[in-house]
Amino acid sequence: MQRILAIALNPAIDVSCDADHVRPTLKTRTQNQEHYAGGGGANVARVIAELGGEAELVYLSGGFSGPLYDRLLEQYAIIRHRIEMSGSNRIALMVHETSTNFEYRFVPEGPTVDPEEIEPVHELIEEFDGDYLVASGSLPHGAPEDTYSRMADAARRKGIRFVLDTSGEALRQTVDGSEIFLLKPSMSELEKLVGERLDETTACKAASELVSRGSVQNIALSMGKSGAILVNAEGIVRMRSIHVRESSAVGAGDSFVAAMVWWLSQGHSMHEAFRFGIAAGSAAVMTPGTQLCRREDVFALYENGVTSVHG
Repeated sequence: MQRILAIALNPAIDVSCDADHVRPTLKTRTQNQEHYAGGGGANVARVIAELGGEAELVYLSGGFSGPLYDRLLEQYAIIRHRIEMSGSNRIALMVHETSTNFEYRFVPEGPTVDPEEIEPVHELIEEFDGDYLVASGSLPHGAPEDTYSRMADAARRKGIRFVLDTSGEALRQTVDGSEIFLLKPSMSELEKLVGERLDETTACKAASELVSRGSVQNIALSMGKSGAILVNAEGIVRMRSIHVRESSAVGAGDSFVAAMVWWLSQGHSMHEAFRFGIAAGSAAVMTPGTQLCRREDVFALYENGVTSVHG
């Protein structure tokens, strides 16, 4: 069995709830409140567990909210590596307004960490004898911008496939100075990386240039309702989005990445993993709040709903 280690350096307690109306000044009464252990890397590990895999998760936890975050993780079949930090895990809020079906998402920055608090994560990666390293989510304040680049270099030395889903300067530095097996940017993240507005044609060209440079082997560009594009040395594959009943888009990208990596770890091709990722991202849209995708929905969509166009 191939081992997958997910990384969550800025995890969040995701709180979701419903409200009839969201209005300024007035008190908003909410119902159906639920709590989940969130953040990119944690979501990746949760999805792999839901699909039937066994993921490992290394994450930062501390302060007044850290114990709650730890307890929320206990319900999942995840091998957990908890790293103590002095700050508190951030708490994010998603409010679904039932009268309009709008979602309001409030995502705090999170705590400032000392670079020394991240060193145990690097040490664990150096000791990790596995197959995939998935760095997903934003870097916390205080973390060096080359944190993911350093992890990618460790993965390269150890023969581990490095998967990256992040944004901003952390994305730029890792792409510029490291080797990435799989990169999953959104259209807006790719635009910021290359410094220009993109449409589907120019995005394919920009992604192809990154692959040609040798810094990234595979790019899975997510475009929301427009589908996704896979770019690698073999060419370009476009996949249409799947029409599903929409409930919440929270966690669709994390579901996409997790499903791709897990399907690859099961021996499937990159093309099939891409199809499986599309199915998982679409399945995540079908669930309310931050519940992510359900196994039965993912396999149903994968078997019946995903088509591709080679370009």
